[in-house]
Amino acid sequence: PDPDWASHSLGIFICLNCSGIHRNIPQVSKVKSVRLDDWDDAQVEFMASNGNNVAKAKYESKMPPFYYKPTFLDCQLLREQWIRAKYERKEFIHSEKQEPYSAGYREGFLWKRGRDNGQFLSRKFVLSEREGALKYFNKNDAKEPKAIMKIEHLNATFQPAKIGNPHGLQITYLKDNSTRNIFVYHEDGKEIVDWFNAIRAARFHYLQVAFPGASDADLVPKLSRNYLKEGYMEKTGPKQTEGFKKRWFTMDDRRLMYFKDPLDAFARGEVFIGSKENSYKVLEGLPPSTQGNHWQHGITIVTPDRKFLFACETEDDQLEWITTFQKVISRPMLPQEYAVEAHFKHKP
Repeated sequence: PDPDWASHSLGIFICLNCSGIHRNIPQVSKVKSVRLDDWDDAQVEFMASNGNNVAKAKYESKMPPFYYKPTFLDCQLLREQWIRAKYERKEFIHSEKQEPYSAGYREGFLWKRGRDNGQFLSRKFVLSEREGALKYFNKNDAKEPKAIMKIEHLNATFQPAKIGNPHGLQITYLKDNSTRNIFVYHEDGKEIVDWFNAIRAARFHYLQVAFPGASDADLVPKLSRNYLKEGYMEKTGPKQTEGFKKRWFTMDDRRLMYFKDPLDAFARGEVFIGSKENSYKVLEGLPPSTQGNHWQHGITIVTPDRKFLFACETEDDQLEWITTFQKVISRPMLPQEYAVEAHFKHKP
């Protein structure tokens, strides 16, 4: 939205946010306001004969399908590295420059948050498509990895505000069918974005083998996913007689997870949210007999087995959560999601 700025050396229109990034690479991109600055005839002519579609055809000609193309909603780091990759490093014109994320193997050191003490320590990470896993090691010379994360169940999403670092990346995988969170960063922005795209590349090649008939367009949305919504709500237990407790909630596809702290390694609990065809419903408010909630804006989720009661601090929060739940519930379930639902039903 609002492409009120332009790079008159590249011949493209950009928004205010991206204009700041372009200004930081003046050897490549020279920026002017469309409305406020003076334009000479040669600059206007250059813009008219180029434009965003022409630039895209040139600067994205060899862009791999798995590479994450950020939108205006994405964090500053992703947008900056996209602009630098595209115009400064010309990675999508010269395929050999894509080696850091397209080779199928990557190793290096990332700062990883300790599970129990919250300290960030340098850890060696190895991503191998051949082994189908991302591993990390507690010591540089360790023979055995501390964790093996299968590419099949791997997700990565940038979380700068939550992690408290502009390069903060949250990696999740399934351990005994529960979600395990790992929080990492690297001082170098290019380095952490290369890791992110290397994970997406590994997932892409895994899915190409798993679903041989699928098109790139089918696979790309499955490579990594941002959370549908996160934030604090209050919840009560299954008997609905104990008091409500404040918890951090994350809606990850159909898994609603809750944590005591946003940076916990494991969720305190997970709720599967299916579709309306399978008797899942979201209702505004709480049953009249409910007690113990400090926050007044209630939400009831009805599943085939029980009701879950939540309370939000503000009406806006309540509306956003209800909208998110309704989107999930209105989506028909995929065959593989029935297996996940069955696992949740038989959880001890």
